[in-house]
Amino acid sequence: MLMPKRVKYRKPHSHPRIKGPAKRGTAIAFGEYALKAMEPKWVTARQIEASRVAIGRHMKKGGKLWVRVFPDKAITKHPAETRMGKGKGAPDHWAAVVKPGRILFEIEGLSLEDATKAMRSASYKLPIATKFITREHI
Repeated sequence: MLMPKRVKYRKPHSHPRIKGPAKRGTAIAFGEYALKAMEPKWVTARQIEASRVAIGRHMKKGGKLWVRVFPDKAITKHPAETRMGKGKGAPDHWAAVVKPGRILFEIEGLSLEDATKAMRSASYKLPIATKFITREHI
């Protein structure tokens, strides 16, 4: 699963409200087809990996895939059945902060029909509304 090798701070502040559209990573840079986020949310490393595997199944041997998001935010949690207080919990998993307009995945080397199927199956694994776009849209 994706996670940073090392981070400056082990326990980041959790700003649960994600405001505004994405400032960068909003255009197709590598492939022909892409999956674009339409709402703000934290996307966990497991969800990114599940989507990547789903796209890989549709690609078979042909095509190339780019994952344009990386989970670099540690999400902390207290152990189960622990009393309140006693400070912030230990890092539990990693998530990527995704804003509306952010490109999540890009692929090339597939037909339009196959790419649509692959991206649709990937979108089912994500907790956000997404949009399939092609290079012609940009």
